[in-house]
Amino acid sequence: MKVAIIGASGNIGSVIRDEALTRGHAVTAIVRNPERITIKHPSLTVMKGDVLKDNVDQLIQGHDAVISAYNPGWNNPNIHDDTIRAYRAIIAGVKKSGVNRLLVVGGAGSLEVSPGVQLIDTMKVPELVRAGILGLREVLYILRKEKDLDWTFLSPAATISPGQRTGHFRLGKDQVLQDANGESKISREDYAVAMVDELEKPKHSRERFTVAY
Repeated sequence: MKVAIIGASGNIGSVIRDEALTRGHAVTAIVRNPERITIKHPSLTVMKGDVLKDNVDQLIQGHDAVISAYNPGWNNPNIHDDTIRAYRAIIAGVKKSGVNRLLVVGGAGSLEVSPGVQLIDTMKVPELVRAGILGLREVLYILRKEKDLDWTFLSPAATISPGQRTGHFRLGKDQVLQDANGESKISREDYAVAMVDELEKPKHSRERFTVAY
Protein backbone atom coordinates (compact mmCIF):
# COMPACT_ATOMS: atom_id res chain seq x y z
CA MET A 1 0.00 0.00 0.00
CA LYS A 2 1.16 3.55 -0.67
CA VAL A 3 0.59 5.64 2.44
CA ALA A 4 1.32 9.28 3.26
CA ILE A 5 2.20 9.97 6.88
CA ILE A 6 1.86 13.56 8.05
CA GLY A 7 4.15 14.28 10.97
CA ALA A 8 6.33 11.24 10.28
CA SER A 9 9.30 12.58 12.24
CA GLY A 10 7.49 13.03 15.57
CA ASN A 11 7.40 10.77 18.61
CA ILE A 12 4.41 8.76 17.40
CA GLY A 13 4.58 9.41 13.66
CA SER A 14 8.12 8.09 13.38
CA VAL A 15 7.19 4.79 15.02
CA ILE A 16 4.16 4.39 12.74
CA ARG A 17 6.42 5.20 9.77
CA ASP A 18 8.88 2.49 10.72
CA GLU A 19 6.13 -0.06 11.42
CA ALA A 20 4.60 0.58 7.98
CA LEU A 21 7.99 0.27 6.29
CA THR A 22 8.73 -2.98 8.12
CA ARG A 23 5.47 -4.41 6.77
CA GLY A 24 6.41 -3.56 3.20
CA HIS A 25 4.34 -0.44 2.58
CA ALA A 26 5.60 2.47 0.49
CA VAL A 27 5.69 5.49 2.80
CA THR A 28 5.77 9.18 1.97
CA ALA A 29 6.84 11.06 5.08
CA ILE A 30 5.39 14.58 5.00
CA VAL A 31 7.25 16.75 7.50
CA ARG A 32 8.02 20.41 8.12
CA ASN A 33 11.70 19.62 8.73
CA PRO A 34 12.94 16.81 6.44
CA GLU A 35 16.40 16.88 8.02
CA ARG A 36 14.90 15.30 11.14
CA ILE A 37 14.47 12.03 9.26
CA THR A 38 17.87 10.40 9.04
CA ILE A 39 16.93 6.82 8.22
CA LYS A 40 17.30 5.50 4.69
CA HIS A 41 14.89 2.97 3.23
CA PRO A 42 14.12 2.06 -0.39
CA SER A 43 10.38 2.39 0.25
CA LEU A 44 10.62 5.74 2.04
CA THR A 45 10.15 9.12 0.36
CA VAL A 46 10.64 12.24 2.48
CA MET A 47 8.66 15.30 1.42
CA LYS A 48 8.79 18.78 2.91
CA GLY A 49 5.31 20.02 3.64
CA ASP A 50 3.38 22.17 6.09
CA VAL A 51 -0.37 21.54 6.17
CA LEU A 52 -0.98 25.08 7.43
CA LYS A 53 0.78 26.61 4.43
CA ASP A 54 0.81 24.12 1.54
CA ASN A 55 -1.94 22.53 -0.53
CA VAL A 56 -2.58 19.27 1.30
CA ASP A 57 -4.25 17.65 -1.71
CA GLN A 58 -1.07 18.11 -3.76
CA LEU A 59 1.09 16.64 -0.99
CA ILE A 60 -0.93 13.43 -0.70
CA GLN A 61 -2.28 12.86 -4.21
CA GLY A 62 -1.80 9.33 -5.53
CA HIS A 63 -1.70 7.58 -2.16
CA ASP A 64 -4.00 4.84 -0.94
CA ALA A 65 -4.40 6.33 2.54
CA VAL A 66 -3.21 9.12 4.80
CA ILE A 67 -2.13 8.70 8.41
CA SER A 68 -1.90 11.97 10.30
CA ALA A 69 0.24 12.33 13.41
CA TYR A 70 0.19 16.10 13.06
CA ASN A 71 1.04 18.16 16.14
CA PRO A 72 1.80 21.90 16.01
CA GLY A 73 4.11 21.53 19.02
CA TRP A 74 3.28 21.30 22.72
CA ASN A 75 4.99 24.66 23.33
CA ASN A 76 2.99 26.42 20.61
CA PRO A 77 0.90 29.13 22.30
CA ASN A 78 -1.73 28.65 19.57
CA ILE A 79 -1.76 24.85 19.84
CA HIS A 80 -5.56 24.61 20.21
CA ASP A 81 -6.47 26.73 17.20
CA ASP A 82 -3.56 25.49 15.06
CA THR A 83 -4.58 21.87 15.69
CA ILE A 84 -8.11 22.57 14.50
CA ARG A 85 -6.98 24.67 11.51
CA ALA A 86 -4.50 22.01 10.47
CA TYR A 87 -7.03 19.21 10.62
CA ARG A 88 -9.63 21.18 8.73
CA ALA A 89 -6.98 21.60 6.01
CA ILE A 90 -6.07 17.90 6.17
CA ILE A 91 -9.69 16.76 5.97
CA ALA A 92 -10.42 19.08 3.03
CA GLY A 93 -7.20 18.06 1.31
CA VAL A 94 -7.84 14.35 1.66
CA LYS A 95 -11.31 14.75 0.19
CA LYS A 96 -10.08 16.93 -2.67
CA SER A 97 -7.21 14.57 -3.49
CA GLY A 98 -9.48 11.61 -4.02
CA VAL A 99 -7.60 9.51 -1.45
CA ASN A 100 -10.64 9.52 0.84
CA ARG A 101 -9.10 7.42 3.64
CA LEU A 102 -7.74 9.22 6.71
CA LEU A 103 -6.42 7.67 9.91
CA VAL A 104 -5.74 10.09 12.77
CA VAL A 105 -3.42 9.75 15.75
CA GLY A 106 -5.91 10.80 18.37
CA GLY A 107 -5.64 11.70 22.04
CA ALA A 108 -6.77 9.87 25.15
CA GLY A 109 -8.30 12.93 26.81
CA SER A 110 -11.68 12.52 25.15
CA LEU A 111 -12.08 8.90 26.31
CA GLU A 112 -14.73 8.34 28.97
CA VAL A 113 -13.73 7.23 32.47
CA SER A 114 -17.40 7.03 33.48
CA PRO A 115 -20.68 8.02 31.80
CA GLY A 116 -20.46 11.68 30.85
CA VAL A 117 -16.96 12.12 32.34
CA GLN A 118 -13.94 12.28 30.07
CA LEU A 119 -10.35 11.63 31.04
CA ILE A 120 -9.47 15.30 30.45
CA ASP A 121 -12.00 16.21 33.18
CA THR A 122 -9.89 14.28 35.71
CA MET A 123 -6.42 15.44 34.58
CA LYS A 124 -4.18 18.12 36.04
CA VAL A 125 -1.94 19.23 33.21
CA PRO A 126 -0.26 22.49 32.09
CA GLU A 127 -2.54 24.88 30.23
CA LEU A 128 -0.82 24.41 26.86
CA VAL A 129 -1.13 20.64 27.15
CA ARG A 130 -4.80 20.99 28.05
CA ALA A 131 -5.30 23.28 25.06
CA GLY A 132 -3.73 20.70 22.76
CA ILE A 133 -5.86 17.90 24.20
CA LEU A 134 -9.03 19.96 23.76
CA GLY A 135 -8.01 20.86 20.21
CA LEU A 136 -7.61 17.20 19.30
CA ARG A 137 -10.93 16.41 20.95
CA GLU A 138 -12.54 19.01 18.70
CA VAL A 139 -10.98 17.24 15.70
CA LEU A 140 -12.83 14.08 16.73
CA TYR A 141 -16.08 16.03 16.93
CA ILE A 142 -15.43 17.50 13.46
CA LEU A 143 -14.74 14.05 12.02
CA ARG A 144 -17.96 12.67 13.46
CA LYS A 145 -19.87 15.18 11.34
CA GLU A 146 -18.13 14.07 8.13
CA LYS A 147 -20.42 12.25 5.72
CA ASP A 148 -18.13 11.70 2.74
CA LEU A 149 -14.79 10.79 4.32
CA ASP A 150 -13.67 7.33 5.41
CA TRP A 151 -11.94 8.28 8.68
CA THR A 152 -10.62 6.53 11.77
CA PHE A 153 -9.46 8.14 15.02
CA LEU A 154 -7.20 5.99 17.21
CA SER A 155 -6.91 7.08 20.84
CA PRO A 156 -4.06 5.62 22.87
CA ALA A 157 -4.31 4.48 26.48
CA ALA A 158 -4.09 7.16 29.18
CA THR A 159 -0.31 6.66 29.19
CA ILE A 160 1.70 6.12 26.00
CA SER A 161 5.48 5.89 26.15
CA PRO A 162 8.45 4.24 24.43
CA GLY A 163 8.56 0.50 25.05
CA GLN A 164 8.43 -2.89 23.42
CA ARG A 165 6.59 -4.08 20.36
CA THR A 166 4.66 -7.07 21.66
CA GLY A 167 1.72 -7.17 19.25
CA HIS A 168 -0.50 -8.11 22.20
CA PHE A 169 -3.07 -5.58 23.40
CA ARG A 170 -6.79 -4.96 23.74
CA LEU A 171 -9.01 -2.75 21.62
CA GLY A 172 -11.95 -0.69 22.82
CA LYS A 173 -14.18 2.11 21.62
CA ASP A 174 -14.91 5.30 23.60
CA GLN A 175 -14.00 4.25 27.15
CA VAL A 176 -10.59 4.19 28.84
CA LEU A 177 -9.21 0.64 28.93
CA GLN A 178 -7.52 -0.40 32.17
CA ASP A 179 -5.61 -3.52 33.15
CA ALA A 180 -6.12 -5.62 36.29
CA ASN A 181 -4.12 -3.09 38.31
CA GLY A 182 -6.25 -0.18 37.18
CA GLU A 183 -3.55 1.15 34.86
CA SER A 184 -4.19 2.36 31.32
CA LYS A 185 -1.05 2.21 29.19
CA ILE A 186 0.36 1.25 25.80
CA SER A 187 3.80 1.47 24.22
CA ARG A 188 4.32 3.68 21.19
CA GLU A 189 5.44 0.58 19.34
CA ASP A 190 2.21 -1.35 20.00
CA TYR A 191 0.14 1.74 19.27
CA ALA A 192 1.83 1.79 15.85
CA VAL A 193 1.00 -1.90 15.38
CA ALA A 194 -2.68 -1.16 16.05
CA MET A 195 -2.62 1.77 13.62
CA VAL A 196 -1.04 -0.19 10.77
CA ASP A 197 -3.35 -3.15 11.49
CA GLU A 198 -6.27 -0.77 10.92
CA LEU A 199 -4.61 0.55 7.77
CA GLU A 200 -4.32 -2.96 6.36
CA LYS A 201 -7.63 -4.41 7.57
CA PRO A 202 -10.11 -1.62 8.36
CA LYS A 203 -12.49 -2.48 11.18
CA HIS A 204 -13.26 0.99 12.54
CA SER A 205 -14.49 3.03 9.61
CA ARG A 206 -15.98 6.39 10.66
CA GLU A 207 -15.40 5.79 14.33
CA ARG A 208 -12.93 6.18 17.18
CA PHE A 209 -11.29 3.23 18.84
CA THR A 210 -8.65 2.84 21.51
CA VAL A 211 -5.79 0.48 22.34
CA ALA A 212 -4.28 -0.53 25.69
CA TYR A 213 -2.79 -3.50 27.51
